[in-house]
Amino acid sequence: MRERIAVVGAGPGGLAAAMLLAGKGYQVDVYEKNEKVGGRNAELKLGDFTFDTGPTFLSMLHIVEELFEATGRKLTDYMEAIELDPMYELIFEDQSLVMTRNHKEMRAQIDENFKGNGEGYERFMKETGKKLEALSPILQSRMDKFIHMMQPKVIKALPELEINKTLYQVLSRYFKDERLKMAFAFQSKYLGMSPWECPGAFSILSYMEHAYGIFHPIGGVNQLSQAMAKVVEELGGKIHTGRGVKKLWIEKRAVKGLDFEDGTRIEADEVVINGDFAHVMNHLVEPGILKKYTPEKLEKKKYSCSTFMIYLGLDKKYDLSHHTIVFSKDYKKNVEEITNSRILSEDPSIYIQNASITDPTLAPEGKSALYILAPVPNNFSDIGWENEQEAFRDLVLDIIEEKTQFKGLRDHIEVEKLLTPFGWEQDYSVYKGATFNLGHQLTQMMVFRPHNKFEELDNCWLVGGGTHPGSGLPTILESARISTNGILEQHGRKTLPVSPLPALEGFA
Repeated sequence: MRERIAVVGAGPGGLAAAMLLAGKGYQVDVYEKNEKVGGRNAELKLGDFTFDTGPTFLSMLHIVEELFEATGRKLTDYMEAIELDPMYELIFEDQSLVMTRNHKEMRAQIDENFKGNGEGYERFMKETGKKLEALSPILQSRMDKFIHMMQPKVIKALPELEINKTLYQVLSRYFKDERLKMAFAFQSKYLGMSPWECPGAFSILSYMEHAYGIFHPIGGVNQLSQAMAKVVEELGGKIHTGRGVKKLWIEKRAVKGLDFEDGTRIEADEVVINGDFAHVMNHLVEPGILKKYTPEKLEKKKYSCSTFMIYLGLDKKYDLSHHTIVFSKDYKKNVEEITNSRILSEDPSIYIQNASITDPTLAPEGKSALYILAPVPNNFSDIGWENEQEAFRDLVLDIIEEKTQFKGLRDHIEVEKLLTPFGWEQDYSVYKGATFNLGHQLTQMMVFRPHNKFEELDNCWLVGGGTHPGSGLPTILESARISTNGILEQHGRKTLPVSPLPALEGFA
């Protein structure tokens, strides 16, 4: 009889694990409380306009391709991903910078705008490429026990973690100009962290974009979840939407199955959890069972920032960059307000996705779907969003009008939706609205992060941003491969291969 695997949550991590496990012959059932798959990666429809709820681009596309190949599929049969080059436009107070993957163009632009920094860019790409190569075994392997840290390939990689340096300090080795440092540091926001606190190892984030590019799937990044769901079903797995899990069925610290909100119960040999980690441990596990992750201990952990979202359906098309980032006048102060003071900034940094310029499927002809995000404090703050959201929305739109060419936005709005940190917590079950999950301080990484084979419960595996290797779509997909390989290993089956990084030209 086939072993039965139950997956809680149809986010990208849960769907990737379901796809890989179904491909290995397991009986897989995915249970999702919402009516559609994707979680934070779901499609958001407002009238005739389509948005991504959360992530808006794919990087390290080869990881996605490998997961589909592992099930005998080709990604291109399920999703069309277009590389964006230029990747994004960065707007500072006195300078705009168009970031490109083209090595020569990027060097020329840096030489022109930031005299004397071009050589630093070359060094950054060469040295960080070696760093990513060294760190890859850590990002692709289980780190459930200290013995996993003792593997030769891991020991060799440990110096590259640069434990005693922040991301800002690492980038200061390569760039003199503060704006240029920020151009390669803002990616720490993908972890919901400050460049002045984020571990130096994460210089790999900007490198991954410059080395491997960023991609837009036609229809939005939500298409990744929809494609994986399709493969799960083709392989005989089942996806049950609108089926909320009430509790894990636990006996003697072993997960035996799931209890549902409708009063039914199912048995499972293994359970894979893709819900927000702290939310799941607080809500799906009966009080008194956990020792390491009690509600009190979870509250003392460090969490990422949150995000304030504006989704706009416009009756106008703006011939502007697909991705734009507007930096606040004092970026360090802005980040400090988000992560430490936990107050609403009067001068927030803002990200704008104008995907309709690339993808005609997102809005009717001549119209556009605009996605706007401002990083803000999570719900450990005292911000009363029910009173603040309209004023903050107006502030964000005013800054966009003032600093970019997205002029007259308010005159063209057909549909609009706001999503605050309260909304992330209430509607998407994100603990404290911390959109990027547990923070990535060294005390919450690798063996110190909740383990892929969950240490407190038997027959229980974790995938997603709350387990190793961490937040961000590429790492979430890696968590699915790591947990899948753990299950295969436990059952004495052949594990999935992990390919070396694709070769690059020009940075050897």
